[in-house]
Amino acid sequence: MQRTLAIIKPDAVGRRLVGSIVRRIEAEEFRIAAMRLVRLTRREAAAFYDVHRDKPFFDSLTEFMSSGPAVVLALEASDAIARWRRVMGATNPGAAERGTLRHEFGTSIEHNATHGSDAPDTAAVELAFFFRGVEFARPDGRASGAA
Repeated sequence: MQRTLAIIKPDAVGRRLVGSIVRRIEAEEFRIAAMRLVRLTRREAAAFYDVHRDKPFFDSLTEFMSSGPAVVLALEASDAIARWRRVMGATNPGAAERGTLRHEFGTSIEHNATHGSDAPDTAAVELAFFFRGVEFARPDGRASGAA
């Protein structure tokens, strides 16, 4: 079992797509171990996306990610990272395959509805960013360890 971070970005939350995306997550047989509604400050968004600090899109990305509420989820499944990335589709919704979340709900490279960790080490850091100290739920209702 692997854990990954998923974010339903402010564009999707603002367009009332949370339910549709969560239904898709469940249909794809991910287990939601934790979920929170967050409103990032510009500073928090900059800290989360620090890896992109030197890229030309950094300022607009952090402004966008702090523009409204987002939903963060800890997803569990076998090969969760790669599976979630397939479900999301390509970063550019115009290049994303039909049936992917970004193809269906994204409107631009930045406003592409979802985020997902790209590797196990990244997932660990990203999960700790949003869920530090949180005991993840197990199917039997007991805690499965903190981020």
